This record gives sequence, structure tokens and C-alpha cells, in this order.
Amino acid sequence: MSNVITHSLFTDFDIDLFKAGKHFKLYEKLGAHLVEVNGVKGVYFAVWAPTAKSVSVVGDFNYWTQGEHLLQVRWDSSGIWEGFIPNLDKGAIYKYKIQSHIDGIVTEKADPFSLYCEKPPHTASVVWDLDYNWKDEKWMQSRQEHNALDKPYSVYEVHLGSWKRGNDNRFLTYLELADDLVAYVKETGFTHVEFMPVMEYPYDPSWGYQLVGYFAPTSRFGKPQDFMVLVDKLHQAGIGVILDWVPSHFPDDAHGLGFFDGSHLYEHPDRRKGYHPDWKSLVFNYGRNEVRAFLISNAVFWLQNYHVDGLRVDAVASMLYLDYSRNDGEWEPNIYGGNENLETISFLKEFNEVIYANFDGVQTIAEESTSFSMVSRPTFTGGLGFGMKWMMGWMHDTLKYFQKETVYRKYHQNDLTFSMTYAFTENFMLPFSHDEVVYGKQSIANKMPGDEWQKFANLRLLYGYMFTHPGTKLLFMGSEFGQTAEWNFENSLDWHLLQYDYHSGIKKIITDLNQLYKSQPALYEKQFSGEGFEWINYSDHQNAVISYIRKGNNPQEDLIIVCNLTQIIRENYRIGIPQKGKLKEIFNTDSPVYSGSGVSNPGTLKIESFPYDGRDFSVELTLPPLSVTVYSFT
Repeated sequence: MSNVITHSLFTDFDIDLFKAGKHFKLYEKLGAHLVEVNGVKGVYFAVWAPTAKSVSVVGDFNYWTQGEHLLQVRWDSSGIWEGFIPNLDKGAIYKYKIQSHIDGIVTEKADPFSLYCEKPPHTASVVWDLDYNWKDEKWMQSRQEHNALDKPYSVYEVHLGSWKRGNDNRFLTYLELADDLVAYVKETGFTHVEFMPVMEYPYDPSWGYQLVGYFAPTSRFGKPQDFMVLVDKLHQAGIGVILDWVPSHFPDDAHGLGFFDGSHLYEHPDRRKGYHPDWKSLVFNYGRNEVRAFLISNAVFWLQNYHVDGLRVDAVASMLYLDYSRNDGEWEPNIYGGNENLETISFLKEFNEVIYANFDGVQTIAEESTSFSMVSRPTFTGGLGFGMKWMMGWMHDTLKYFQKETVYRKYHQNDLTFSMTYAFTENFMLPFSHDEVVYGKQSIANKMPGDEWQKFANLRLLYGYMFTHPGTKLLFMGSEFGQTAEWNFENSLDWHLLQYDYHSGIKKIITDLNQLYKSQPALYEKQFSGEGFEWINYSDHQNAVISYIRKGNNPQEDLIIVCNLTQIIRENYRIGIPQKGKLKEIFNTDSPVYSGSGVSNPGTLKIESFPYDGRDFSVELTLPPLSVTVYSFT
């Protein structure tokens, strides 16, 4: 048997915290660490496997021989096995061979805390470090300003494997993306990018949502330091980075977390709570202290070591409800007889408390599709503590409305205006995400009705409405230039479409809407407050026109927004105005620069002392076809 030297990075206090589920930097202790012991360099290994009878480190350095490098179990009932293997270096490939006390079961597992993994389809872990010289000090010192809830927050959602491909349809590397993607996001004006999961995953069609390497950026695109370069360059360009984070479920791949030491270690042992029927995957045991510490440590890890600015938490609804996607008899009520998963609620509250207590200028965002209350309210008021929540109801209702032929829209205006009845119950983000452009749902552009002109006019109108509606914004890649095909994760976006005026016009309008959003305080200062919005008229069903006011801290900077939801030009259209003065049209989705028809309101528009819409003043406008027009006071 080769030499494994007794060594530990754990203190008694670490173990106490681990057992209590309060150790939130477990990645500093568990996993593989390049260290020096008694003047000898090597690797310290530590793994949690409480049901194990023995744990061996197997790898390319010992011909994958079980028993050659046996770890030692700690004496404190923590279930942690550890040891130092001398003369092992960075780049060594390894797994843990675990013999269980249960029925002689033997598992061979990747390291749950591995910093780097072999490139799929290979499944082993790689000894690595996180050494990197960051150059984003300016961003890190000021990001609290960029990420605040009263600042512009416009997110470009990206799947790294299919944003753009190289020759022979190969993946671009993190380093190539650090040039191309950063320049593109800066050009189009988004304030943030959100990466669909970058943590290591075995199966490409999962899009990254079935994780096995929670602490390792996928090796498909390069090394961990290469991903750091991508984040660093985004920060240097003034762009924030959000990662999709998946604490909701994980796959049962043989080398993953499932049945790790021959027992249900990470997953809940009761299949009614530990198995997800939709995704055929396993669900974490949120009531187990060590599992909670693992997950919260993982969230802290990405914020701490990769300078990430936010985490978008996937599938929160599936976590919150015991009966989610389950039939009668397939779930068990909680102790109060309800369907809420009390362990999950406790976990999510603690997760958010830890994140916001330890990191300035970050946000957590919940993908939560139900009416569960106070998702984005502080935990001390009874909320879950998220910074924002996806406004799924707005997304569904808006797309449902816009898919209707314009002649029928007057009968369905409530679909569009209903969102304002609950818009300020949460801090809502407005998402047009990847989920809306797959599985036969069509691209955003092809959801729009009418001939080609109407289709793109509708798309410009949709985006104008989105950017002037209260809330932060999220748009999936390709939607910003009107990709007509559904998203295909196996290929690049259809960049060739930008040679056509309608598509380049969509890219231009998104760029200008991002600039409008960032330059007009009325669109962001009170984006989560009812004080930031006022209807002018939402009941003109016959003409299918809605009008409203967006407000910031300075009333002189208020904006008037009018949406004409049909292709009929409305001349001499009067709306009520709250004050005297003049208006100036500052944005028009029908502008010729976007391939629109060019109907506009030039010059300044005098506000008349003519009562209308319940106000003392009013103005007459010309409403372009299928348009959003925005006016400022002068």
C-alpha cells in the first residue's frame, strides 16, 4: 500500500460548524488541495462519506487501483475521510472508490468539491487550484451601484455552447468568448449577462441543468482560470455576471452525488421528496445539515472565487411544494397538513441571509412561477429573502396577447393590463428566457402575427412595452436580433440574419432601448414601487391603445408612454396629462432606423388646458402603427 500521511485541514470548530450545517466555506476544507506537509508537496484529500467502510483515492497515478491510497476516517463522527498523498501534483486525475457498510456496495465517485473535471464524456476529477490575478478592482469596488435595485438591470441570457460556434461547429473557448461575447454585450448595451449553468454537467441536452461538478466550471470551454478571464473581462467592460444555480435537483449518473457512499447521502431518502418525476433526477435533502452546508458553500464559492455578481436560482417552485408535479398519494403533507416544503423554505431563507450578509452588491433571483408570497421580501418580514423574482405571469399573459391577430386584441386587453394589479407585490424581473423559444413554442419573432412587416413591427412594439413596463429585464440570446428559428443548443445562433434590415433593426432597437433604460431615471429609480407607475388610460379597448406614466425621484423627469397595439395609425389621439408644459417624443419603435414606417410626432407638442382622462390637461398625438412612443416633458 502506498503512503498516505495523516493530515487535516479541519479544526474542531470546523467540524462543529459542519455538523450544525453552518460551515459555509467547506470548499476550503473538503476536496483536493495542493499543500505542503513537512516540506513535501502533495495533495490533501477530504471527502464526506459517513456510511463508508473504506475510501480509496484512485487515479492515473496509481492505475486506478482500489486500496492503494486509503484515506483515514476522522474520529469525531463527522463521516469525513482524509489524508495527504505526497508528491502528487496539479493535473492529477482521480476519483473516490468507496466501499459501503451497506450490503458491500462499492461506488466510484467524482469529487463533489472538485475544482476542475475531465472533459465529458470522461467523468473523473482533476487536481487544480484557483490561482489567478484579477484585474476587476474598479468593478468590484463599485458594483453595489451597478447592481442596486434602483439601477438599470438589463440581462442578456446566454448558453455558452450555442451563442456562437467556431469552424466545424466546435465550441468557442472561454478565452474566445472573452473577446467576442464581451464586445457584443457591451455594444448592445445590456448591463448584465446571465450564463445558463456553467458548472460541470455530463449531458449536453440538459443545457447544463443536471450538474455533477458543483464547484467546477465545465471543461468543455477551457480551464477554471479561463472562465475567470471571461468574468474579469466582462467586469472590466462594466458588465455584471449572473450564474444560473441549480440547488433543486441533480442527476443519478454513477459518478455523481446520487447514492454517494452507498446511502442516500445528498438526496432525500423518501422518494416522495427525493425524486423529481419531471426531470427523472434526485432532490437534495434540505433538512440535512451537511447538505445545506454543501449547497450554501457552493453559492458562496462562486461569489467569492469567481467574483460573480448574482445567482439566478433555478426551479424554485419545484422546491417549495411537496406536491409539485405529483399526483394524490405521491406526496406527504407537512406537519401542519399543508403542501409547502418547510425544510426548503428554511434552507432558502438561510441561503439568502448568508449571501446578503457576506457580499455587498450582489443579487439573488428566483425563477418561481407560482403565487407563493413574499419571495423577494426580506426574511425578517417573513419573506424568502431573494432580491428579485421572475414575473412569469407577465411573460405568459404578454406573449398570449401579442400572438393574437390585431383585429382581436380589443377583446383581450385585460391580458396586457392585468400585470399591473400585482406588479409591485414582488421585485419582479420581466423574462423572455430560453424556455420560451424551445419545444415547439417558436422563437419570439415567430410568435408575432401578420405578414413580415407586421411581425417585426409587433416585435419592436413588444420590446418597447417590455422596457417601459416596471421591473428589470431579461432577454434570451438571439431574441435581440429577431432570430426566427427556435433555439437549438447544438448549433450557433443564426448570425447571418443580421444582413437583413428587419433583423438589424431589431438589434438596433434593443441597443437603443437599453440606452433609453439606462439614461432615463423614471424607468429604473422606482421600478419596484407603485409610486413609479400611473395609468393614463388602460380602458380604450376599442382602439387597443394603452397609456401610462413612468416616474422617478424627480417629477420633471417623468415619462409618458403610449402603446398602439394595432396597425392603424391614430391621428389626433388625445390623452390626459398631469401638468402644463410641452412634450417631446424621445423614442419611437416605428422609426425608420428600425425599419419602421416613420410615423412620428416631430418637434414639441403643446399640452392644452383641456380636461381629459380625468386630468386637467391633455395633448393630441399621432400614434404610429404597432408602436410604443415615449415622451418627456420639456
